Amino acid sequence: MTTVDVSEISAALFITGAIFIMLIFSLLSLGILRMFQQRVRAGVYSFAGAVVSGIAFGLILNQWFV
Repeated sequence: MTTVDVSEISAALFITGAIFIMLIFSLLSLGILRMFQQRVRAGVYSFAGAVVSGIAFGLILNQWFV
């Protein structure tokens, strides 16, 4: 295993990635929690929000950082 050089990653890319990763995974965990609470509609909305956030993250990465 070798060390990965991350010095080429800009601060904007790091912050954008961190924000979207926290948003996507928090919506996923909230959706799972709502499903266990038998609140299916709220769970589906959380899952849909995670999917929309993931698509938005992909589009932002494609437009700004590629």
